[in-house]
Parts: sequence; structure tokens; C-alpha cells
Amino acid sequence: QVQLVESGGGLVQAGGSLRLSCAGSGRTFSSSAMAWFRQAPGNEREFVASISWSGDIRYYADSVKGRFTISRDAAKNTVYLQMNSLKPEDTAVYYCAADRGTFANGSYSFRNLLRYDYWGQGTQVTVSS
Repeated sequence: QVQLVESGGGLVQAGGSLRLSCAGSGRTFSSSAMAWFRQAPGNEREFVASISWSGDIRYYADSVKGRFTISRDAAKNTVYLQMNSLKPEDTAVYYCAADRGTFANGSYSFRNLLRYDYWGQGTQVTVSS
């Protein structure tokens, strides 16, 4: 059974930091692009950051650029999201996602949630003002 399991969410004050982790199991994600999305109450799920299978191509939403960093550890089948200078508007459930690697649907960009076939259950991040 293929799974992505997020961890590291929680409650933090504005200006603080959190590090999210997403561990994959059931298959290797070494050839997959991976990404983080988030969804606040009443809002659609939105792109946060993505990383290519090699780790050398990264994209960020404008709202998090310069504050968040995505990285991966292929040996651990894990992707991370370091979040610094957190703001109340970063409050959301954060989801990890992975595409099918070689068989990924290249019609969708790395920023499009339709590209990704595997999803975690989400982890709550709450930033207080």
C-alpha cells in the first residue's frame, strides 16, 4: 500500500518556524516530483512548493518565496518543508503529494495539483498573531 505520511505541524506564533516532513512508503519516490499544497477553511487547495526528482528544480508560490524551503532525502524517501517567518495567513492543512515519476502526466505543471497521484492525509499548521 502506497502511503505518504506528513508530520511536524502544530501551533506556532507569528514569526516562528516549523519543519514539516513527509515520509513515503510502499514504493520508492526517487523518480517522482514531490510537492506541498495547503488548504485553509473555505479555500481551495493551493500550491506551496515543489521539487523535482533530482532535487535541483524547485518552485515556490509567491506568497512563501524567501520564507519556505523544500528539500528531499531520497535515501529516506522523505520530503521536507522548512517554514520560517510564519504568518497567520499561513494557517492551513498542509498536504504532501507525489507524482508517478516516469509515468507522470507531463500535461500538468508542477504547480498543478492534477499532476499528483499520491497524497498524504495532511497536517495542521496554525500560526497565531
